[in-house]
Order: sequence, then structure tokens, then C-alpha cells
Amino acid sequence: MGVVHPNAVECERRIALARYIDSVCRLCRRENLKMFLKGDRCYSDKCAFDRRGYAPGQHGQRRRKVSDYGIQLREKQKVKRMYGLLEGQFSGLFKKAERKRGVTGTNLLVFLERRLDNVVYRLGFANSRVQARQLVRHNHFTVSGKKMDIPSYLVKIGDVVEVRDKSRKVPVILDATEAVVRRGIPEWLDLEKGQLKGTVKAYPVREELTMPIQEQLIVELYSK
Repeated sequence: MGVVHPNAVECERRIALARYIDSVCRLCRRENLKMFLKGDRCYSDKCAFDRRGYAPGQHGQRRRKVSDYGIQLREKQKVKRMYGLLEGQFSGLFKKAERKRGVTGTNLLVFLERRLDNVVYRLGFANSRVQARQLVRHNHFTVSGKKMDIPSYLVKIGDVVEVRDKSRKVPVILDATEAVVRRGIPEWLDLEKGQLKGTVKAYPVREELTMPIQEQLIVELYSK
């Protein structure tokens, strides 16, 4: 039997800690916002947030006084969980947004929307961003004709995101395309449903991002 290197054990431990393995419905309740983390289930009467719209835990219904820092932190956590990113990924995108000309908060949201896993979700090829990330990693999509298995890839204007020929009968993709009518397709994307492909017509503008996000709070948090 081979000897396991200590660094390998530590690496596995960190990966395990990085994953959230509890019910994602608790995240929506914690942030007091339906983030549609379970796809089509969130539109049904089974949605835990609709049934129990208060924070989880035995003290969930108590009112708590929150500091300015706490409000800023909760906003960051909310957006991070909404897009399913780890802290390192999120802070990396924030630094990228800071370096780019324009409003930092808006730049951050646009970068989040341009991620390939988010675009796959927005086009209706997956019922959630988590599912979209898995599908991308398993090589079910091409971007402008090239295989792409990197969920964090930032799409560009003119990119065509298409389901690969071998994946056109995958049940979860077909089911998702039927359910997308509940969400609708953003104006900055163009979907050819019959061809199972979509085109990035433009980058989203702030007015098109309708989720209740106060990105300035995140900018203030990282500026401390």
C-alpha cells in the first residue's frame, strides 16, 4: 500500500471544506432572497423559501441588529452564492473589475454574467448555474465551434454557445430547454432553440440585471 503525501491530504481537506454540502434552500433563507438555486423546483409549491421565508436554525425568526460591515458582508455572500463561486474566484473577478475602466460594481456584475456557466443557464440549457457548471465541465458545449470545458470562461460579443452534437439528446438539457420559458432569455442573448445554440449579441447593461443586488455595498466591503 502506497504512502499518501501529507500535502495531498491537506489539499483534499481544503476542497471538502470549500464545497457546500447542505441544502441550498438554506442559503436562500439565510440571505432572505429566492436565488433560484434549485432551478425549476423554485417555481413550484415545493420551494422551501416560499414555505419558510425566514433564516434557518432555531433562532431564525429573531430580529437581529446588523452592523454596516455585516450588511456589506451579507451582500457579498448573497451574490457569491447566487453565482456559485468560492471566495478566491469572486475576489479575483472583483480585482479584474477594479482594473477595468468604468464603474467597478457594474463591471463585476457584467463579468459574473459573462461566465460560460451563467450563459449556459441564461440560455436555458440548464436549470441552475450548478447544473450548468457540471454540464460545461463534462464537455457538452462548444463556444464558436471550439470545445470548451471551463465554466469560468468569459464569453465575448459574437460568441456562439452551442450544445455539441453528441449531447443533443441529454435529458437534463432537453428538460431545461422546455422549462426556460418561466425565466425568459435576457435581451443581450439570442437563442435559437431548435438549433440548441445561442449568440452573445452584447454585454449586459446594469438595467437588464434585475436581481436585487446592491453592488456598491460589495465595493465598499473590499475597499476597507
